[in-house]
Amino acid sequence: QVQLVESGGGSVQTGGSLRISCAVSGLTYSNYCMGWIRQAPGKEREGVAEIASDGSTSYADSVKGRFTISQDNAKNTLYLHMDSVKPEDTAMYYCAADLGVCWGLRIEGFGYWGQGTQIIVSS
Repeated sequence: QVQLVESGGGSVQTGGSLRISCAVSGLTYSNYCMGWIRQAPGKEREGVAEIASDGSTSYADSVKGRFTISQDNAKNTLYLHMDSVKPEDTAMYYCAADLGVCWGLRIEGFGYWGQGTQIIVSS
C-alpha cells in the first residue's frame, strides 16, 4: 500500500524560505506521479507542483520561479522547496501520488494522499 507522510510545516515570514518533506513508501511501480496540493480554508484545492518518475516537473503559475519540487529516490522522500514565500501561500499542503503519468496538476490525477502539513506565511 502507498503511504505518504508530510513533515516540515510551520510558520515563516513573507520573503522567507522553507522546505517540506513527504516520506513515501509502497510506491514501487516504474511509472508514477507525485505532487504537492494545497488548500486554504474556504478555498478550492490547488495543484502546486508535480514530478514524474522520469524527473519531469510541472508548476502552477502562482509558484513558478519560487517553488521547486524534487525527489530523493535513495531516501524515498519527496520535497517542496519554497522561496520568496507570500501570505497567499498560507495553506494546508498535501503530498499526493498515483500510478501512471502526471495529469498536468489535475486533482483527480492523484489517488493517494497524505494527511497534510500546515504552512503559515505572516506579513
